[in-house]
Amino acid sequence: MDFGRLPDLRYVDFRLPPDHPDTAAVLARAAPLAPGTAPGLFVGCPIWTNKEWLGSYFPLGAKEPDYLHHYAQQFNALELNTTHYRIPDAPTVRRWRAAVGADSGFRFCPKLPRAISHERELYNTDSLTLSFTRAVRELAHNLGPCFLQLPPQFGPEHLPRLERFLLDWPADVPLAVELRHPRWFAERELRDSTFALLEALGKTLVVTDVAGRRDVLHQRLTTPVAFVRLNGHGLIASDFARADTWAERLAGWYAQGLHAAYVFIHQRDVRHAPIWAQHFLGRVHALTGLPVRPPRPIPQQVQGSLF
Repeated sequence: MDFGRLPDLRYVDFRLPPDHPDTAAVLARAAPLAPGTAPGLFVGCPIWTNKEWLGSYFPLGAKEPDYLHHYAQQFNALELNTTHYRIPDAPTVRRWRAAVGADSGFRFCPKLPRAISHERELYNTDSLTLSFTRAVRELAHNLGPCFLQLPPQFGPEHLPRLERFLLDWPADVPLAVELRHPRWFAERELRDSTFALLEALGKTLVVTDVAGRRDVLHQRLTTPVAFVRLNGHGLIASDFARADTWAERLAGWYAQGLHAAYVFIHQRDVRHAPIWAQHFLGRVHALTGLPVRPPRPIPQQVQGSLF
């Protein structure tokens, strides 16, 4: 994720801002989880074909068709970026589901095709949306929120088009929306009315934590689901400090009624993502007791020597 990435971090204040005033009200109104049901915590990366993990988080001799299976042994969610470039057919989606295990609790968060979000900018996309939602429904219980990333040029002048798109979106397919144009956040009245619209329509507002655009770190929940995208910087000290701070914030949200959190890690070197996730999940577990297994290097088979 290059959005908001800076070459010089010396003057960036990475502290989390306080919650938006309406976040507590959203959590207070959320229906309680069923008795005995723990809130969800789903952590992952944007891709699974990480050859750099061979010999550490993947078996050394793993073949590329098996990478998704091995990825699902380390993480329990995936920001599914491949759907941004092509709508998959049903057999492909079924193979994805089989690779992670239909009963594993793993969640895919498919990114809407760029033909919908970036090329047509939500205009005249009914057939594409139908094809996309029909395909991702094949994920069944492994489907998390789909992810609509609006392009940087999609500003508030297109709010009626966004509202129409969200009204037409099928109610049985969860959806998270990322706003990027600076004017969505520049005027308080417009910002809060847009957030209120997403809340009224039951759509999750993405929270993005990047160095160069602190305005998108709005801390406004519009549903009892948090969808967080975090841009790391090579496991420098601020990465671990942010992991601790995010763990504390999520623990507070869980205590107020949060149903689930999806946290996706963007590190330029994919070898850093499991290390960050292990630290983050350990901190969340210490604060909440949620039993999410962190990624761990796996023992590798070593061929014995004859001498």
